[in-house]
Amino acid sequence: MKVKTIGVLGLGIFGSTICKTLSEFDCDVIAIDIDIKNVQRVEPYVTQGAQADISDLEQLRSLGIENCDIVIIATGSNLEASTLAILHTLELGVPTIIAKAKNKTYAHIFEKLGATKTIRPEKEMGERVARELMRNNVIDVIDLDEEYSVVEFYTPKAWENYTVQQLNVRAKYGINIIGIRKDLQSKMNVSFGPDYVFSKNEILVAIAESTEFEKLDFENKL
Repeated sequence: MKVKTIGVLGLGIFGSTICKTLSEFDCDVIAIDIDIKNVQRVEPYVTQGAQADISDLEQLRSLGIENCDIVIIATGSNLEASTLAILHTLELGVPTIIAKAKNKTYAHIFEKLGATKTIRPEKEMGERVARELMRNNVIDVIDLDEEYSVVEFYTPKAWENYTVQQLNVRAKYGINIIGIRKDLQSKMNVSFGPDYVFSKNEILVAIAESTEFEKLDFENKL
């Protein structure tokens, strides 16, 4: 498998966290920031760390940004610097550009400029925390894409003593149950039939449409 080269432009908390996380994977990381202290902080985790101005095309070129498979523009709050960085990485032919945006307006601008994807980490984390607080039954959620997720959750009280066929959750709620476990340590049962009866404290694994799953009230409506 070809080793990916990833550029991280801007090494604040967000950018430095990305660098440290990427160090756990088989990829080359070029980390750039105008502040040498930020660069020094991530040097143990990256292939190349450099003090440079991310809004300067020639500096980016000299550091080999055109060789990156992905560039993450992690500044977000400085509109001019982020805008120039997007334009420069496009000019250098980087195929995938991910830009941090501090608000919806910035995200819209970055997308119009040509960023492959924009992210708003503070907003997304806030939404995630809020969702988790509301999901008393949910153990874990893995996003497959923008529309669907794999969800692991305890059997809702309203499902207890009903069969798969009786509940008909696929038709009613868009949830496709793919596995059942008696507890967290048990092997998952994927061979259950329509006459399987749900019991208390079982763990269900399902594929669900993310937006529809968010609407469900496990305590009452199911």
